[in-house]
Amino acid sequence: MRFKLTPISRTLSSLKMNFELHPQLNRDCFFIGRLDLCQLLLMNDCQYPWFILVPESAGIREIYQLDPAQRALLQDESCRVAEYLADLFKADKMNIAAIGNVVPQLHIHHIVRFRTDKAWPSPVWGKYEAVPYSLERKVELITLVRQELGLSV
Repeated sequence: MRFKLTPISRTLSSLKMNFELHPQLNRDCFFIGRLDLCQLLLMNDCQYPWFILVPESAGIREIYQLDPAQRALLQDESCRVAEYLADLFKADKMNIAAIGNVVPQLHIHHIVRFRTDKAWPSPVWGKYEAVPYSLERKVELITLVRQELGLSV
């Protein structure tokens, strides 16, 4: 079967206008800030530095549904965030994934992994119950990431 590739005619601004963060992400994460395309979130699990990029594009479930310019911007934002997090936390490995089996809205996990973390070398999903951040650590981490990445709120 051949796929016919046609440009998506929706503009980024019209997709952002109708964007709503999935309720599960709202419950499980803290808002850090906005890049050009994505929101950056912090998963409320202090066992791993776990961040999530969510393109502010309404109705998008898969990366291929973004137009080519948005795909390129997503790749750039993901790489910049991953590089920053790896440097900041001195990561042994960055786990980056867009799974979406539970939350269908396109979102990309950026999990800083260490050989010493309790789930290593297994994936973190469903391995252990989440351990929420203390208020102090949450504020400290969000402030640091916002400042270092120059994010708008």
